[in-house]
Order: sequence, then structure tokens, then C-alpha cells
Amino acid sequence: MPLLTLLFGILSGTFFVVLVGIIGSRRRIGFGWAFLLSLLFTPLVGLIVVLATDPLPGGESRWGCLGFLVALLGLICLAAFVLLLVTGGALLAAL
Repeated sequence: MPLLTLLFGILSGTFFVVLVGIIGSRRRIGFGWAFLLSLLFTPLVGLIVVLATDPLPGGESRWGCLGFLVALLGLICLAAFVLLLVTGGALLAAL
């Protein structure tokens, strides 16, 4: 597996784990536990656990557009990872 493909996979996974942590910061589970659960299992399992917990009272928005930016960067890295994985790195050889 090429190093660049592995790097994009790690980056996209990290972005999704941080995004689940940000979602968890608005709930009783908190950022730390949501981040740890997502890191140990998968971001999908972490998201399910986070959404199963109770939200904090006073649902104010503290993060602004940070969650949106992290999600957008994660999706871009995930798309690049899938593209590199499908082409087997031939896309990089053509450049």
C-alpha cells in the first residue's frame, strides 16, 4: 500500500474521530469520552453512543463553523483515500 494512500486514510479517520468528539462535547458524554470511544472502536460506533446520550441543557453553539470545517476536510480526505485505493496509486503515477 503506498504511503500516500495510508496517510490519507489516517487523516480522514482522524478528522471523523475529532468530529464525533465535537458532537459529544454538546452531550453528557463529553469530548474526551466520545473521542476515546471513536478512536478505540470506529467513528460510527462512537457516533451511535454519542447520539444515545442526553444533550446538555441550554444547547448553545460553542464551536461555530469548526465542526463543519472538520467534516468537510474529513470528507475530502476520505474521497482522496478511496480514489487512491481504487486506482492503486496509478493516479499519482500519471501526474
